[in-house]
Amino acid sequence: MLKKTKKSDAFVTADVLVKVAKGMLPFYRAIAGNRSYASAWSRAVVGADLGLMHSLLKLASPQAARQGYGTNAIGYFITYTFPLPIASYTNGTTIPPGLVQFTFSTEVHRRIARAVLPLYRELAFNRNFAAALARGIRQGDRKAVTSMVRGLVRTRGLRSVKIEESGIALLFKYSDSHYPYRNLLFRELD
Repeated sequence: MLKKTKKSDAFVTADVLVKVAKGMLPFYRAIAGNRSYASAWSRAVVGADLGLMHSLLKLASPQAARQGYGTNAIGYFITYTFPLPIASYTNGTTIPPGLVQFTFSTEVHRRIARAVLPLYRELAFNRNFAAALARGIRQGDRKAVTSMVRGLVRTRGLRSVKIEESGIALLFKYSDSHYPYRNLLFRELD
């Protein structure tokens, strides 16, 4: 059964998902494959060092470095701009607010990056998959969206997949981590 689509869920398209995934894929590869890079990124996130974030993004993904980005000291957000009505679409990884401050685990982030690489690769290079995921989000088809995501993100650490704000929220919780983390693709609401 399809959930009634909220107006805010009606904006995502295949083109949006493809562009964001292509920009983020090299970044997630760098996080997953290079411990020193990932450690520097975590320091930048916790220290709210936007200059270091820019330098690191530029190294791994010049396209992501040209976007808006920020940190709340428990995660980061990289926001891509689009023509209206989309305006902006964001990707990021964060601990849910209210649980802790000034904490961001390099090791957990690397595990999440490794886990989501197949999803972002598929979104970046398989337009049919991106279109199907966008359609599932727009229609509020939680079952289809969850199936598509779980078919590619194959880790026990993935606890839930939700449709939120014209995008998806993947909740990860690893047994050796005190806190859950969310990998998000969403449209920022005005």
